[in-house]
Amino acid sequence: MDEIFSRIHPGQRIFVGTGCGEPQYLVQALMQHVESLPKAFWDVEIWTLGITSYPSEKYRQYFRYNSFFIGNGLREAVNSGAADYTPSFLSRVPDLFERRMIPIDVALIQTSPADPRGYLNLGVSVDIVKAAVENASLVIAQVNSLMPRVRGDGFIPMEDIDIIVSYDEPILEFRAEADTEIAKRIGRYVSRIVQDGDTIQVGYGSIPSAILSSLRDKRHLGIHTELLSDGMVELMKKGVVDNARKTIDQGKTVASFCMGKKETYDYIDDNPSIEFRTIDYTNSPLVISRHSNMVAINSALQLDLTGQATAESIGTSFYSGIGGQADFMRGALWSPHGKSILAFPSTARNGTVSRIVPFLNEGVGFTLHRGDVEYVVTEYGIAYLHGKNIRERAMELISIAHPQFRAWLIEEAKRHALIYKDQAFIPGKEGEYPEHLETRRTTRKGIQILLRPVKISDEPLLKNLFYSLSDDARYRRFLSGRRNLDHDLLQKFVILDYTKQMAILATIEQEGREEVVGVGRYSVNEEEDIYTADVAFVVRDGTQNRGIGTELFDYLTSLAKRQGLHGFTALVLLENKPMLHMIRKMGFEIEEKLEGDVYELKMMFRSPSRSF
Repeated sequence: MDEIFSRIHPGQRIFVGTGCGEPQYLVQALMQHVESLPKAFWDVEIWTLGITSYPSEKYRQYFRYNSFFIGNGLREAVNSGAADYTPSFLSRVPDLFERRMIPIDVALIQTSPADPRGYLNLGVSVDIVKAAVENASLVIAQVNSLMPRVRGDGFIPMEDIDIIVSYDEPILEFRAEADTEIAKRIGRYVSRIVQDGDTIQVGYGSIPSAILSSLRDKRHLGIHTELLSDGMVELMKKGVVDNARKTIDQGKTVASFCMGKKETYDYIDDNPSIEFRTIDYTNSPLVISRHSNMVAINSALQLDLTGQATAESIGTSFYSGIGGQADFMRGALWSPHGKSILAFPSTARNGTVSRIVPFLNEGVGFTLHRGDVEYVVTEYGIAYLHGKNIRERAMELISIAHPQFRAWLIEEAKRHALIYKDQAFIPGKEGEYPEHLETRRTTRKGIQILLRPVKISDEPLLKNLFYSLSDDARYRRFLSGRRNLDHDLLQKFVILDYTKQMAILATIEQEGREEVVGVGRYSVNEEEDIYTADVAFVVRDGTQNRGIGTELFDYLTSLAKRQGLHGFTALVLLENKPMLHMIRKMGFEIEEKLEGDVYELKMMFRSPSRSF
């Protein structure tokens, strides 16, 4: 090895194969060479993409590490100034090599053995390695019979290799952290957004692993991604991913590198349904946008109430890097019917800090701008930001923040005029959104609806419902000729003490957005001798007589019984025959009193409602 490494000279740049494709034997041999010949190397720069570990102090006088991405092994060194970080979209790194903006003198890579035609294969890491090989003055390859041979761009002709070192060793493995309950909840929410036939990109870690697990009931998914993970391969094995509906590269799972376990490496070996392409192809926003129904799913360290996010740094401390997240999120937005999803736990540091903050911390690197994110998902729900103004965005994000930080976020948002100065809020359990009360129903006319409690961010939805109603419908609901519904009154509809009030929305999905088709609510009659609640509801014009009102009223009744209420009271106009007919067939013991043109109704429960 000393003879081989004698061809490396002081001041040169050495590229080391990336990720789990790192040539461990060559790297260790290089370090041993320096130990035996300490004067051989000076000021050598090693370029990498988040190596597994950083060399000990004794090597630092010989090598200076420079990385396009900061992994666990380099994070402390970069932030202490002992190593360098070069920010770049990964899709642009090959161009840096080709234009000699970053000239590569030596490339240390790992490959599979040559096939009968004399081609080696880069195996689990094609990404930026192919470009390094094509532009390095000296290429040293560790040929490892355990490296899988993956179809696509990873083939290297023997004549492009200057030195071959045969050495077999297990390929590095990466195992995601075990799914937590929080990760599973996030995964279930994301699964609501991903549809059959979508093409997906997902990052790595416990959250992406849980997201992929939650997609097991989907059909005909496609994959176009930077990283191929164990979870994606499991979906391929189960037949969930067949790439049948991809717009380009149909029938193929396309990725740039793989980090996983040995069973995954065995699966991708010579698999005709998988292709590894160079990073300037997989991560090109133009290529990504050519996929119809492209869904990019990524994570963040911190997100502010206006929709800006970072996945790169914590304040002034570098954490990871630009990577490919922005490329995929923007490419997905330009995709026909594409979606960008940011999914992360609501807190960090064992629940002591909120990841959703009023504004990003000073010194932070902005990975995603306000226009890059459509959906935000935490364990507390889904916030849809696309097309929303700052006030609406702030309220959406506060509603999915951890409950212990919502009051603080409300006050900070008021202080910075991000939301209404008089925005109401009920802290504690009384005002915490009861997610467990969400349920899906199909009406007698076959309409699929989601019944869910109202949220503090629902003012715009209720406002749209109100102004969609005819004058007649408004009169029947409000018993007045009310023509406006301002913020002060809207707050009374969406800010609830759920122990004393309940408001249920009936919603349907329209082109990826939620539309309210009905709303029902009750408020406990605290002044009455008997434990009842005043009830009212309305169904959107054009969707009446389709069973929506019946399902809504039935569910409100179920919730009231669960709360221990004995019945409802209501005021109904004499002319509102459909409402009276529906109430009379619900199975209540009804007392009716007609005062002028208004019925005063007392509806006592006597039979169980349908289960939910």
